[in-house]
Amino acid sequence: MDAAAVKKTGRRSQAVAAKKQAILVAGLALFSQYGLHGATLEQVAERAGVSKTNLLYYFPSKEALYVAVLKQILDIWLAPLRAFRADLQPLAAIGEYIRLKMEVSRDHPQASKLFCQEMLQGAPLLMAELSGDLKQLVDDKSAIIAGWVAAGKLAPVDPHHLIFMVWASTQHYADFATQIEAVTGKTLQDEAFFGCAVDNVQRMILEGIRAK
Repeated sequence: MDAAAVKKTGRRSQAVAAKKQAILVAGLALFSQYGLHGATLEQVAERAGVSKTNLLYYFPSKEALYVAVLKQILDIWLAPLRAFRADLQPLAAIGEYIRLKMEVSRDHPQASKLFCQEMLQGAPLLMAELSGDLKQLVDDKSAIIAGWVAAGKLAPVDPHHLIFMVWASTQHYADFATQIEAVTGKTLQDEAFFGCAVDNVQRMILEGIRAK
C-alpha cells in the first residue's frame, strides 16, 4: 500500500472513530435523561448528526448502543481503580484514589447517573460485565489492601467495604448533585467547593483506616 492509500485509510479510520464516539456521547446524554425505554434511536441519531441507518450500521439495536454506552462508562469509572498499585504507600494510594473518583464525579456526572440507574434496575444488560471483569478487578485490588492490612500498614478493615465506602462517598456528588446544590448552593464545578469536598472525604476515610 502506497503512502497516499495509507493516509486515506488513516483518515477513514479516524472519521469512523469520531462518528462512533459522537453516537456514544449522544446516547449517554439521552439515556441518562430519558432511560433506555424513553430515548429513541431517532433522537440519538439527530443529536449525533448521523442518519438512523448510519447509526444502526455501528450499533445494530438500541440495546446494543445502550450496552456500549454502559461499557464506556465502566471503563471511565474503573480507570482510577486500575491505577491502584501495591508498591504505593497505602494512605497516599487510597487518598489519590478518592481524588480521582471525585474528578470522575465532577467531569462525568451523566455517566455516573446512568450507571446508577442501571444498578437500581438490577443491571439486566450489564450483569456479565459486573460479575466478570469488574469482580476480578475489585478482587485484585482488595488483595492489595488486604496485604497492607496484614503488614500492619492499615487498620484492620475489610477491603471490599473500604472500596464500597469510597464509591458511595464520591459518586454521591454526581448522583445526588441536585440535592447537594440545593443544600449548599454549590457544585463540583466550583473549584473551592471541589477542593473542600475532596479534602473532607479523604480525611474522614483515611483517618478511619490509619494504622494505630
